[in-house]
Amino acid sequence: MNKDLIIQELDFKAVRSSGAGGQNVNKVASKVVLSFNLEQSNALEAEQKALIEEKLASRLTNDKVLILQCDEDRSQLRNKEIVIRRFLQLIMGALHTPKKRVPTKVPKAVVKKRLENKRRQSDIKQSRRKPDF
Repeated sequence: MNKDLIIQELDFKAVRSSGAGGQNVNKVASKVVLSFNLEQSNALEAEQKALIEEKLASRLTNDKVLILQCDEDRSQLRNKEIVIRRFLQLIMGALHTPKKRVPTKVPKAVVKKRLENKRRQSDIKQSRRKPDF
């Protein structure tokens, strides 16, 4: 996966941010909305697209478009950087496949020690009993 190619395929739109902020909110479009069309992407291979579609199914629209937005900062440029970073983390997380767990065997020495402790405990309890005639 080439990050530069994917970033070139992103579509950005600046809109007015909501909430408190006075005059700055009323006149500056600082909120950034990022959209990424998964089906039309040339930077991803078919199996990568399928993996992303499977893992991010709840975040994709019916047209297989991923939409993210950011209005954390007053600066449009800073919001754009934040939303790109978020997008890349999301894509990397979706493409990450966890290592397969290899089950290990219990070592013979550990089994032997456990059985020895059981036998010792059994002997101790046996010695506490009253003798039966």
